[in-house]
Amino acid sequence: MHPLVGILIGSENDRELIAPALQVLEDYRVPHELTVISAHRAGERVRTYALSAEDRGIRVLIAAAGYAAHLPGVLASWSMLPVIGIPLPTSPLKGIDSLLSIAQMPGGVPVACVGIGQSGAKNAALAAIQILALQDDRLRAEYRAYRERLASQ
Repeated sequence: MHPLVGILIGSENDRELIAPALQVLEDYRVPHELTVISAHRAGERVRTYALSAEDRGIRVLIAAAGYAAHLPGVLASWSMLPVIGIPLPTSPLKGIDSLLSIAQMPGGVPVACVGIGQSGAKNAALAAIQILALQDDRLRAEYRAYRERLASQ
C-alpha cells in the first residue's frame, strides 16, 4: 500500500527525535515514509518531493526541523497538502527558534505547528491521523477509542 503520510527530516541525526511519530503511525497501521532531505542543502530535492507527494498518494506531510526550521515552510510553499511542522531542540536555543520559525509562517501559506521535540512528534502523528480519519472509518474508530481511554485515565 502506498504511504499516506510523508515524514521529512533534515538530517539522519533527527531520527531519534521523531521516533514517537513513527511509532504512533505504526500503532495505527498508517502507511508512511521517512525521507531525509535538507531544505538548505538539497532545495531542488525538497521541491521535487513536495510536487510529487500528492500524486504518489501522500495525504499529509510532517516535517521536523531545528534552528531556522525552513523545511516545513518550504514544503508548504510547493505542496497543496497539509503540512505539520515539528520544531526540534537541536540549537543552542533548545528549539525555541524553530518553534517561532514554524509558527510564524506568513499569512496565506499555513503550516500547522506542534510542540518542541518528541512530544511534538507524537502530536504531529496524531494530528495526521485526525486528518486521515475524516475519510477513514477504521482510523476514526481507533482514534475515538484512544481519546476515550485518555479521558478515563
